[in-house]
Amino acid sequence: MTHSNPLTFCISTYNNLNYLKIAVESVRVNSHFKDAPFIIHAENCTDGTNEWLEQVKDEYNLTLIIEPNNATVRGIGGGMNICADHVQTDYINFLHSDFYVTKDWDLALYNIHQKYPDEKLWVNSFRIEPNMFNSPDRWGTLLVDPEIFGGYYHNFDSEKLEQFSKEFSDLNNLEIPKGEGVSGLIKKSVWDEVGGNDPIFAPASWDDMDLFLRMLQHDVRFVMPTKSVVWHFGARGSHRLEENDGKSSQRQREAEVSNSIKWVTKWGKMPMFDGYGMIKKF
Repeated sequence: MTHSNPLTFCISTYNNLNYLKIAVESVRVNSHFKDAPFIIHAENCTDGTNEWLEQVKDEYNLTLIIEPNNATVRGIGGGMNICADHVQTDYINFLHSDFYVTKDWDLALYNIHQKYPDEKLWVNSFRIEPNMFNSPDRWGTLLVDPEIFGGYYHNFDSEKLEQFSKEFSDLNNLEIPKGEGVSGLIKKSVWDEVGGNDPIFAPASWDDMDLFLRMLQHDVRFVMPTKSVVWHFGARGSHRLEENDGKSSQRQREAEVSNSIKWVTKWGKMPMFDGYGMIKKF
């Protein structure tokens, strides 16, 4: 494949307009490959997402895939598959609609691929996110008090985060062997080889573990460089906190249960994890 940019940004979204606005703006302002193709898949949106995307598609140079209301429920994983089918660059850079990306986040991911040119890689960003559920710390994600940078779109302090993320990436140069969802940069050829997300796990939950297990079975190596930093608002794309009084949505809760059964049916046992919290190959 030939293209003036080596990668394509891809977002799949569902009723997440206030955060999508932040994500899109940050990609076009803070990315190294500012002019790279940018595909957005919007599914069953009723919050003004479709209308806003049509208004700004020329300003941000977006390729839109808008599915109407009552369309098949694909979830984020299915949306990623649709975006990937339209990518014409060598690399796909997936991210969520509840992200804010910091300066040169994409270049840091791309540099890892150039460092290990003969390997099949999934390279994902280090996350900083507000601790909305009082969760324990985990490798690859720095959980912070929501008051520090702001836990919501209306009180998010991007300038403060930018200053902190620069200090963090300047002080840290680690390559953590873990996949943490997206943002993730992968060669289009490797994505196609693995087969993308399994639609049986739509609309949410367990699909990323299934994807990562199949990647491991295809000898894909996972790298998380601390030089690539993103802010993840956390649980806005699937759990729908603002709509459910700070709790996970019914759709998410039901999917977590039903998809755990689908996982065991497909793989014959529950997943196991290493010391980094990464699923183990079997």
